[in-house]
Amino acid sequence: MEQLTRGLLLVLLFPCCLTQTTASNTTSATPTSSPQPRTDRLKVRLTGFPRKHNEGRVELFHKGEWGTICDDDFSIVNAHVLCRQLGFVEATGWTHSAKYGKGSGKIWLDNVLCSGSEKSIEQCKSRGWGNSDCTHDEDAGVVCKDERIPGFVDSNVIDAHVDENKIEEVRLQPVVVAAKKKLPITEGVVEVKYKDGWAQVCDLGWTIKNTRVLCGMLGFPHERKVNKNFYKLFLERQKSYFHVHSVACTGTEVHLAACPLEFSKPNSTSTCVGGSPAVISCMPGPLFMQNSSLKKKLKISTNVRLKGGARLGEGRVEVLKDSEWGTVCDDRWNLPSASVVCRELGFGSAKEAFTGARMGQGMGPIYMNEVKCVGHEKSIWSCPFRNITSEDCQHMEDAAVRCNIPYMGLENKIRIVGGRSNYEGRVEVRVGSKWGTVCSTGWTTKEAMVVCRQLGLGYSMHAITETWYWDSSNVTDMVMSGVKCTGSELSLSQCQHHKTISCQKAAAKFSAGVICSETVSDLVLNASLVQQTVYIEDRPLHMLYCAAEEDCLSKSAAKANWPYGHRRLLRFSSQIHNIGRADFKPKAGRHSWVWHACHAHYHSMDIFTHYDLLNANGTKVAEGHKASFCLEDTDCHEGVSKRYECANFGDQGITVGCWDLYRHDIDCQWIDITDVKPGNYIMQVVINPNQEVAESDFTNNAMKCNCKYDGHRIWLHNCHIGDAFSEEAERRFEKYPGQLNNKIS
Repeated sequence: MEQLTRGLLLVLLFPCCLTQTTASNTTSATPTSSPQPRTDRLKVRLTGFPRKHNEGRVELFHKGEWGTICDDDFSIVNAHVLCRQLGFVEATGWTHSAKYGKGSGKIWLDNVLCSGSEKSIEQCKSRGWGNSDCTHDEDAGVVCKDERIPGFVDSNVIDAHVDENKIEEVRLQPVVVAAKKKLPITEGVVEVKYKDGWAQVCDLGWTIKNTRVLCGMLGFPHERKVNKNFYKLFLERQKSYFHVHSVACTGTEVHLAACPLEFSKPNSTSTCVGGSPAVISCMPGPLFMQNSSLKKKLKISTNVRLKGGARLGEGRVEVLKDSEWGTVCDDRWNLPSASVVCRELGFGSAKEAFTGARMGQGMGPIYMNEVKCVGHEKSIWSCPFRNITSEDCQHMEDAAVRCNIPYMGLENKIRIVGGRSNYEGRVEVRVGSKWGTVCSTGWTTKEAMVVCRQLGLGYSMHAITETWYWDSSNVTDMVMSGVKCTGSELSLSQCQHHKTISCQKAAAKFSAGVICSETVSDLVLNASLVQQTVYIEDRPLHMLYCAAEEDCLSKSAAKANWPYGHRRLLRFSSQIHNIGRADFKPKAGRHSWVWHACHAHYHSMDIFTHYDLLNANGTKVAEGHKASFCLEDTDCHEGVSKRYECANFGDQGITVGCWDLYRHDIDCQWIDITDVKPGNYIMQVVINPNQEVAESDFTNNAMKCNCKYDGHRIWLHNCHIGDAFSEEAERRFEKYPGQLNNKIS
């Protein structure tokens, strides 16, 4: 009878054996596939000092050793090949005579001659590996254009420096039926990839520190104790092969392969005498938790955040101090410090740590430098660090992270088809077992952003509402309509959508599509300049005819006695920076720009900025707008070249690292406040308000100022970017004295 009971229990709890050959319904620590293969690729890096992230001494990893390239016969063509190999679109220059310092060790290549079409520097002609008559005084360097090739694995990566070939992949294999059906998988038998199957890890000497490392690899911030007795009955009946044993992690490692451990010898049968397969249990972060009541109890850090990342769990590290957000300098930035950030935000350990503003540059203060976390700390604020002076760091040194996140299988529920490459196509979703298209009515950048994120393809460059020009040979039925996203969802199914299909244009050619990209722009307004340049002008009507044509005055201007009288204008300068990772370009091509004869210029975007004056209720009491008659690089940071200018019908845009300045004295650079009564208001400026052009972050497109107007003079104070303050500080800003009763204080 006891045997029958045990047998029934096994059937109910464990209806199938641990699979050794498939990875379905398992949590895996292997990164998702990339459009660009990484296997057998020659490793190239930029190093040396002083340098920015897109320049440096070239070093190649060959036969287990890093070495340099001699500058003999070096050319810009060689630099182009190397920059593309590093993931940049092209080279802008090259250096000789060890400009970035002398390397050490081997000089791997000499007399390199590339044609320009090579995919790797090793395909170019040279004297052969290690054959050189140079010294390290002749080490070559390159300067790459700071624009990434879409889909390319990031450079400036600080990795774990472990031999992952030892442990290629790790997974949790659940043994309970219910656990197999729910993602993420948080508990199960630890398995490592071995040959063509999977093998177990011996739990002799196993500690909670080992569990912590594995949970971090799998995307979980915390570890839990596991009920071994629950698994004992099942594991005793399973045949196990123990490939790994004697694991002794300290708990701060970011990869199992970095821990002291031993591998079983071939044909060994006694590697885990007295032990059993290791079983662990992990605690997911709130974003990945199924239990809503438990989710409320778990809180993530409110004084650390990630900005500018294309995917969940990655971005520029920003910390909160004195109610204002700022960045972290990358001096001594490493994986233990990055892992502390990841775990306090509810993710696992850090997969990669980035230097050189790889996730874009911040705009506010820089609070930390030389952060030295051990890895056990609960917050980055608990780690030793050095305070910043203006000489120490600039925003081109902002630190960033990419965290391990749990496998959710979201990419298996959506696909893009019919496009000309991996990054574009018609959107299809899986509803039950059926694949189908999505109605494009109301399809915007926000919905497209969710699709690209869910597919792991970065950002949305364009939300497509007509897909007739893509291959339609295998078009499916429409299965989703009325999609409305906030833009932060993990998958399209989490967005609002109709319960039953209702689409005005249900034909296949009107189904929704996307074009994704690894890099996009990010526009931010210089808030302090607005505050410094504001003033009031009473401008005669006879000087405002062109402005009236462009609808830059309030509605009451139409009733004025033209050309007599004047309009009262609140004037200021706007300096708009592109701190993203790709140039900002108008959505419309130059063939569709509209010529405006009165001002004698082209409009490349109908609405580029909104200018509003709001009362305490958020109601507009005055407004203005600015068409992008000329998007150009007014000036740039050191080392960045201008690319766009409006003269002679030139290309319009804003280069990464440059800014466009709209001076206070040009037409329409104002708010018409002729009808505004004295009082306290909020002035608001929003760039790219209709989100016509893709950006990595739309939360920083708005700028707000407290505004005080006494009927004769005007003052602006507390001008700040929309996401620069803490939530509490933002609430205080909205309710400053006099704001609620709209009286001068």
